[in-house]
Amino acid sequence: MIELPKSIKWVITDFDGVVTDNCLYINDDFSMSRKLNFKDIMAFATLKRADKHIAIISGEQNSAIETMAKRFNVDEVHQNIRIKIDVLKSVVEKYGLTCEDFVYIGDDINDIACLEYAKYKVTVPHAVSKVKGVKGIQVTENQAGSGAFREVADCLTD
Repeated sequence: MIELPKSIKWVITDFDGVVTDNCLYINDDFSMSRKLNFKDIMAFATLKRADKHIAIISGEQNSAIETMAKRFNVDEVHQNIRIKIDVLKSVVEKYGLTCEDFVYIGDDINDIACLEYAKYKVTVPHAVSKVKGVKGIQVTENQAGSGAFREVADCLTD
């Protein structure tokens, strides 16, 4: 089970592979969709009710992120980002955060620099081995898209 201090103010996360099951569904009309779990959707609500801030830094751009951002008034949304560490550092600077103020959640190689930068870092069971090898990283019990994001939220709000 992951352990994080309740004093953390910000949850900064990747989206696909953390909030989603890391799958992309291609419909008959060639449109794409993603599956979201209500446990993870509720995590956005519980974090906001607990006065926690949320930032999404995604390598992709998709309507699921936009929907969640609008519905839950997500503080920072950055999509189609190839070098995530630059965005993470800009969020930290913009809000005057210290290493004690945020947790970063990621699952793939484009998250490694952010995970190494963060004091508090979390990944999911199916993350690539290089991510699991980041010093000090914690791994959720729940899979991505099946309550992993909720697990982090519950740790900070229970």
